[in-house]
Amino acid sequence: MKLIIDENIPFGKEAFENFGEVVLCNGREIDASVCKNADALIVRSITKVNKALLDCSSVKFVGTTTIGTDHIDQAYLKERNISFSSAAGCNAYSVAEYVFSALSSLAYKYKLNLSKLSIGVVGYGNIGKKVVAIAETLGMKIIVNDPPLQRTTNERHFSTLEETLKCDIVTFHVPLNRGGIDKTLHLLNEENINLLKANAILINSSRGPVVSNEALKKRLKEQKDIYAVLDVWETEPDYDTELLKLVDIGTPHIAGYSYDGKVNGTVMIYNALSKHTDFNPGWRPELLHVMDKKIEISTTKTETEVLLKVFDKSYNIMQDNSLLRQGMNLPLHEREEHFDKLRKKYRIRRELNNFEVSLNTDNEKFRKLLEVQRVQIIISPAT
Repeated sequence: MKLIIDENIPFGKEAFENFGEVVLCNGREIDASVCKNADALIVRSITKVNKALLDCSSVKFVGTTTIGTDHIDQAYLKERNISFSSAAGCNAYSVAEYVFSALSSLAYKYKLNLSKLSIGVVGYGNIGKKVVAIAETLGMKIIVNDPPLQRTTNERHFSTLEETLKCDIVTFHVPLNRGGIDKTLHLLNEENINLLKANAILINSSRGPVVSNEALKKRLKEQKDIYAVLDVWETEPDYDTELLKLVDIGTPHIAGYSYDGKVNGTVMIYNALSKHTDFNPGWRPELLHVMDKKIEISTTKTETEVLLKVFDKSYNIMQDNSLLRQGMNLPLHEREEHFDKLRKKYRIRRELNNFEVSLNTDNEKFRKLLEVQRVQIIISPAT
């Protein structure tokens, strides 16, 4: 069995080499010639998997270690009887942590009380549900929009997109659908972007084209009255440098790039391939140990200050913001290389379940806020 695997998938060689011959490739360089004699293809979101890539190949299994699938022509795979698996939910906690690292940073910068704000969550899947759970512990007013779920479940009260866009915070967690009843291409566009209230916070960590970059740029240039956080960009890695200068926080598509989330993706596709081949080599990842994991928090802090303290140790989003801006004045080719390099060489970022917080008293609000994010809590009374 010959397997073509994106070289940036963690444990790619170790996990899959017992299935057969592993060939590691740059994800942007995987083409028809590379796949010609392959039996399995395991990719990330930067590789377009379609007829042009696989029509002359012998591939019978395709896996993507990402939650998104807009880079996969699933109709073609079904037509060719090629098995397909994605890693839905693998990095949901990572993205939720990204959202609240961004919110705590902006709350500190602009002196906002998150518990007094409303949050509109567009997309109530694996990520959206975790964002809502954290927001609930903060006491935020929550509005959720998800038309597909609204048609199939009564799990919660759903609102219209228009209602959701009128919240103090609007965060997108939807797949990229370019057509159909649930089209999300330019879900936020020139026609509805003015529904965002003055001083609203907009976050897009889903897919770049979900938010019209031109419409957002126009609003930021002309009205200068909202705060924006973008992790994803239209036409990336050729992102809009003018837009980057206008947003509060800009990062290179790494919201879900926690070490834990990426390893989860590998494990999920490994399990899917094991099922497909009816063979399990018995591999299990050995995760890196977190050396500096203790966080001391005084109960005199507010919820926002607690989040800031936690994310300063686990994930300070402003580091990624700074790194992306270092490349925005480079020539186009070098700028694209810089964007890809930031993703390829991304630092080891651990999720909050690897950290422990020491509180000097059992503050119920703080405890609930930390527990929902899976932080280990130690009560250490002050002496």
